[in-house]
Amino acid sequence: MVQIDHTKTKNQIIMAEDKIFADGFTFKRNENAPDFVVGRLSMKVEEAIAFMKQHAKNGWVNLNVKTARSGNHYAELDTYEPKGGASSKPTTKEKSEDDIPF
Repeated sequence: MVQIDHTKTKNQIIMAEDKIFADGFTFKRNENAPDFVVGRLSMKVEEAIAFMKQHAKNGWVNLNVKTARSGNHYAELDTYEPKGGASSKPTTKEKSEDDIPF
């Protein structure tokens, strides 16, 4: 099992790449797990809640799980905002079969 902890201190930002690391969130990949198991997302409650309250937009916080050059995984705040004010979250009718978890 790969043990990776990428929890960062509150509001840590790498200015060179404008990344906002998700405080209180860790993602761990288990290379020995079955193919259908991608990994485990863990949340440190107090840090995660504070982070979500700070970055919430319309009641949502979107995170991307990424792979660093080192091969380690981390959670980063998704700061994408669509142009024209359109919602980036699909409606129920717009969801495809790929969105179904089974």
